[in-house]
Amino acid sequence: MKERRPDELETLWKEKDVVNGKLSDAMVVIMRTNGCVWAKNCGGCTMCGYRTASLHDVTEDDLMKQVDQMLSRYKGESFVKLYTSGSFLDENEIPMTVRERIFDEFSSCDRILFESRPEFIEKDVLSTLPKSTTIALGLESSDPEVMEVSIRKGFTPNDAKRAGELAKDAGLMVRSYLLLKPLYMQERVAIDSAIDSARFADPFSDEISINPVNVQKGTVVERIWKRGDYRPPWIWSLIEVFKELSGTINSRLMSSPSGGGSQRGVHNCGECDQRALEAIERFSFTQDVNDLNVTCECRDSWQKYMLSESMLGTAADLDRGFSSDLMIRK
Repeated sequence: MKERRPDELETLWKEKDVVNGKLSDAMVVIMRTNGCVWAKNCGGCTMCGYRTASLHDVTEDDLMKQVDQMLSRYKGESFVKLYTSGSFLDENEIPMTVRERIFDEFSSCDRILFESRPEFIEKDVLSTLPKSTTIALGLESSDPEVMEVSIRKGFTPNDAKRAGELAKDAGLMVRSYLLLKPLYMQERVAIDSAIDSARFADPFSDEISINPVNVQKGTVVERIWKRGDYRPPWIWSLIEVFKELSGTINSRLMSSPSGGGSQRGVHNCGECDQRALEAIERFSFTQDVNDLNVTCECRDSWQKYMLSESMLGTAADLDRGFSSDLMIRK
C-alpha cells in the first residue's frame, strides 16, 4: 500500500455542477488535514468514515504543498469544491494563511465551496470570505432527536439554521446536506423525514443535497448493517423525496449518491439501479420532475417492503438472508 503523505492531497477529480444556473466544469479536491474536531474529541457521527482521510500533525507547509498540487491540476474550472475531513473554517485544520492563499489563487472562480460545522461560522469569519463562497452545512435532519441519537452530530438543527442565516445575511450561498435514512429509521419514515428536513432548510439554503446513507468502513452504521439491522435506502425512496418536494421549495434539489447501486449504498433490485441513478443525476441538473420517470417491477417490492416494515415495527433489513449475512461478515 502506498504511504499516505501529509503533503499530498487525498484525491482530486473533475465533474459537472451548476454555476449561475448553467452546467459548468468543476474541480473537486479532498485535502488531508488534522481531521474533524468532533471526530477526534467525541468519536464523530455514526455514518462518517472520513476520518480515514485525516492524518496527525499535518503542518501548514504540508497544506501549502497540497495547494500547489491543486494548482498544477487546475484548468480554469469555474467551480472549485474543497473538502477536508471536517471544517474548512476550523483553523486547526486549515490555518488562516492557507485559507487566504486558497482564496487568492482561486479568486477568478465563479464559485468556491467548502464545508464547515456551525460552531465555526460567525459574522467576523464570514466577513473575510469572498462573495463567490458557498458554505456547505451538514444539517442532516430537522429532527433534534434524530440528530442526537441516530446521527450523533454534535449540534442541533437550530445551530445549522443560525449558521445558514448568518451566511445568507453575509451575501453567501448555502448548500444544505440532508441524510436519507439515518440509523433506526424505517423507509417510509425516512422519506417523510427528509421531506420535512428540506422544508426546514429551504429558507436559509440555495441548494439542498439529499445524501442517501453509504455504509462506510469503521462506522457505527457499518457495525449495525453487518448484523442485518440496517438496510441503506432504496433509490425509489430518493426519487420519491424529489417528486414530493419538486416545485414546492425554492432551493435547487440535488443528489450525487456515494456507493449508489452497491449493497453498501442506495440501491434497488440491481436491474434498474443504473437507470434510476442516471435519472437522479439528470434531475439534479435540470430540476425537471419528468426526468425522474423510471419504471421497474421492483417498485412494487419497495412498496411491499415499506408496508412490511410498518406491520412488523422494525427497521431491520427484511430482505437480508442468512447466506448473504455470512458473506458480508467475511
